[in-house]
Amino acid sequence: MSGTSVSAGTASPEPGSLETVADHATAARLLVAAGSALVAAGLSPGSSGNVSVRDGDRLLMTGTGTQLGDLVLDDLSVLDLAGVHLAGPAPSKEVALHLAMYAKDPAHTAVVHVHSPSAVALSCLEPWSDHSAVPPLTPYSLMRVGQVPLLPFVAPGDPAMGALVRDSPLPFRAALLSNHGAVVSGEDLDRAVQSTIELEEACRIALLTQGAARRLIAADQVRAITAAWGMPWTGPADEAGASSAAVSSASSPAVRHAAGEGPAN
Repeated sequence: MSGTSVSAGTASPEPGSLETVADHATAARLLVAAGSALVAAGLSPGSSGNVSVRDGDRLLMTGTGTQLGDLVLDDLSVLDLAGVHLAGPAPSKEVALHLAMYAKDPAHTAVVHVHSPSAVALSCLEPWSDHSAVPPLTPYSLMRVGQVPLLPFVAPGDPAMGALVRDSPLPFRAALLSNHGAVVSGEDLDRAVQSTIELEEACRIALLTQGAARRLIAADQVRAITAAWGMPWTGPADEAGASSAAVSSASSPAVRHAAGEGPAN
């Protein structure tokens, strides 16, 4: 799958199209189960958050305004790989974000975006380093997530969010969206959900230790763990090498324009 720019899923299905969510029944059931798992873990308050899965040349995505813990098959949208809406309700406004994550790693078939409390809180602080907002405090976040850059703020639903993901030179399977939340991709829905849960725990621990004399995992161990588990880690792995420079909203061409208004939800 290429990183082609996409529409935000606003095109209407072609007249006479017979495609439905039922044509992707297995993927749809897994998506419903993923929504329930995220809510059970306390990561999706209210109607926040959205999840998608790639099934062949189609994407299934939670519809706008849906609650992840109460999903039914009729809540799911079907899109093509360019983001064109083919069937079901209108998709979440974060289509561009999801498609950019798929383009970031074509081997990944699932994307989770949540407004979980610890991830949102950490996204409101200056990042630990330029390449990761989350410091290497536990081996588990290194094993399941790796580095987690903080991306500059754009309004929710703005297609510029997808451009930020595509334009980042850093490899990552998870990122914090400034003052917004987290986005995570995975090889399948289970791994995307588990990585999201682990990221929330890593953010919680980072917040609990904020301002304290932290003892980080040694740099050589960070690199050994992430390499063994196939997780990205490209920057410094110690406090001396980490930069706490602010992430500027002017640091990327994608956010130099006005944020604009996205569709509700």
